[in-house]
Amino acid sequence: MQHWKTREFEETMKAMLDEVDAELERRYGETYPLHPARAEAGETTDRAQSGLFTVGALFSPGYGTEVGRGYILDVQIATLRDVPDEIEEEIDGVAASLIQDILPRYFPDRDLSVTREGRYYKIHGDLSLGVV
Repeated sequence: MQHWKTREFEETMKAMLDEVDAELERRYGETYPLHPARAEAGETTDRAQSGLFTVGALFSPGYGTEVGRGYILDVQIATLRDVPDEIEEEIDGVAASLIQDILPRYFPDRDLSVTREGRYYKIHGDLSLGVV
């Protein structure tokens, strides 16, 4: 069971990540052949189930990290072709930059930012539920 404010927060996060997914598709969608079991971008009701990219964020309690708890950015590329590490890093960086730019639109009353921690980018800051 999930608190309604957590569900609301994560639904907003999903909408934001879907926008990032759509932009990555515009920029890189023709770069690699789509996995044969994958629908073309926009052909399903959920962006995470179609197109070259799945953009998600996984909650981390942040133990042992500098910025603490947050959501770790997870960009998956649905292709059978090998994607060089430097291209994956470029795409992750573009996704993180897009998120940083649109965070205030999706979460106008929160102080959130995107920081790189090691290999990953993390969305962190005010993750409070407020008064519940």
